[in-house]
Amino acid sequence: MTRQPSANTAGRRWRYRAFVLPAAGLAAVLAGVLVFGNLNQSLVYYLEPAEMLERRGELADGQRLRLGGEVVAGSVAETPDGVRFILGDGRATVPVVHRGSASQLFQEDIWVVIEGAWSNEVFASDTLMVMHDEVYQPPVDGYRPPPDGDPPAIEGAPVRLEGADS
Repeated sequence: MTRQPSANTAGRRWRYRAFVLPAAGLAAVLAGVLVFGNLNQSLVYYLEPAEMLERRGELADGQRLRLGGEVVAGSVAETPDGVRFILGDGRATVPVVHRGSASQLFQEDIWVVIEGAWSNEVFASDTLMVMHDEVYQPPVDGYRPPPDGDPPAIEGAPVRLEGADS
């Protein structure tokens, strides 16, 4: 003999569903806001040199923004305060003066994102981020970094190999 649910049991189930479904929906919305809402803060938006020059009339001197492009070969020059270089994107170039120390990865023909503002006809930067890919290349077999925190080996200089006679 099958027992029929009482009206009291059916009412409890309905109240349970009426509470759980909206609570689960609210939890899903909150999780989405936490995950995707904070994602926007970690993205780096920047203009490329051609876009920057097209919008130059709209940008006031001193307005902070980000500029991204490739460091033009032969344009890097050290200054007492930092480094001066030209940033390009294949369509246009922008002269840059960066105040502060540049990253060790900074070099010609590498993409960077800089943050700063226009100062007359030069982009004055105080933040420099080097863009790089995710490819990791392990050291050559047998290479050991120099002890004592010595600077890394210079190209063409002898390299210490493990097991090599000194």
